[in-house]
Amino acid sequence: MSVGRSVVVTGVGAVTPSGLTAPELWASVRAGRSGITRLPPEIAGSGPVHVGGVVRGFTVPPDLPPSLARHLTPLQQWAITAADEALADAGLGDLTNTHAAQVVVATGSGPVDATMRAVDMTREHGPRRVPPGLVVYGTADAVAGVLSRRYGFLGQTHAVTAACASGAIAIGEGLRRIRHGYADAVLVVGMDDCLGPLHLAAHANLRSVVTGFGDDPPSASRPFDSARRGFVMAQGAAAVLLEAADVAQERGARPLATVAGFGATSDAHHATAPDPAAVGATRAIVACLADADMDAADIDHVNTHGTGTVLGDDAELVALTQALGRRAPSVPLTATKATTGHLLGAAGVVEAVIVAMTLRDQVLPPTKNLSHPCADGWDFVRGRERPHPVRTVLSTSFGFGGHNAALLFTANE
Repeated sequence: MSVGRSVVVTGVGAVTPSGLTAPELWASVRAGRSGITRLPPEIAGSGPVHVGGVVRGFTVPPDLPPSLARHLTPLQQWAITAADEALADAGLGDLTNTHAAQVVVATGSGPVDATMRAVDMTREHGPRRVPPGLVVYGTADAVAGVLSRRYGFLGQTHAVTAACASGAIAIGEGLRRIRHGYADAVLVVGMDDCLGPLHLAAHANLRSVVTGFGDDPPSASRPFDSARRGFVMAQGAAAVLLEAADVAQERGARPLATVAGFGATSDAHHATAPDPAAVGATRAIVACLADADMDAADIDHVNTHGTGTVLGDDAELVALTQALGRRAPSVPLTATKATTGHLLGAAGVVEAVIVAMTLRDQVLPPTKNLSHPCADGWDFVRGRERPHPVRTVLSTSFGFGGHNAALLFTANE
């Protein structure tokens, strides 16, 4: 059972293939408008992966000093922009207790392009041409430090990495820190960009990503569809500002949602494949419900991890069946990665933004490309958005290495 202060989401931000702001992201997801396109040659290389979610039309924040911007990768600039939007959305012009404000960056791989550029530079020009800033700005946690300086946040800052569950786990850790009095506010920023010939080739050889679909990219991501062939990789960043409800109320903020529960476990099963019995995933959901002091009957909607891999989708339905019991098939399910693509370590934060909008607008977004469900009797939201009374949303995230996480969000009055 949860103890301590209530924790609310007061601001959101996003830079994604489906939109360069949180409202643009939500409008695309709600309309079932795909952000997945054919990859340009410099990203696709000569491999078999031809589609993905690419951030397009982004411009560097005008107030980002050029001396800093040149050290940062586009990924890190997206993260800063998403964080700026979240703070502006929260109306956080001046945080009175900066000592109680923290930053957590969630990422599966960090700014890998910085390291790859440095490797190329070493090969072409020798070690003396490697930029010394690589050891400062080429790390997973570098943006956490940049953001703490940018906003004057003096609390703990670091990165969380747990493959595709990174974003959800970072939000869960932020919840715990505020709940138990270690912080008044935690800015959680998810970011990942593995769109490039190297990582695409590795995933293609692993047979985890979709190949083909070059003539019809929007139809490539097909979670829970019988014709699914893997996930579609995407790049981007998203941010949520978590605050103690009493602090938010005191400063007159209008929360978008409450973060009510969190659960996380490991499979201890396989490096890449989920446990088909879904023991760990089930335990994460059950722990999340217990943390929120709720039970299966309280769940109105599930924003699923739903990547479009056969093993992953099947294991997730097993976990939901075991955790939610008989009513599991009657709970409306959405897989928004059909629209956004899979943003890997940032996915949990992207989906937290979507969940907050779901609760605010009382509309369930659809699952694109779900023509022939892989399982009978489940209430998949498909075709178009569905107006629906929703008080409680479960959001699930699972990652390579057996990482499992579940978050529970509730609507604000």
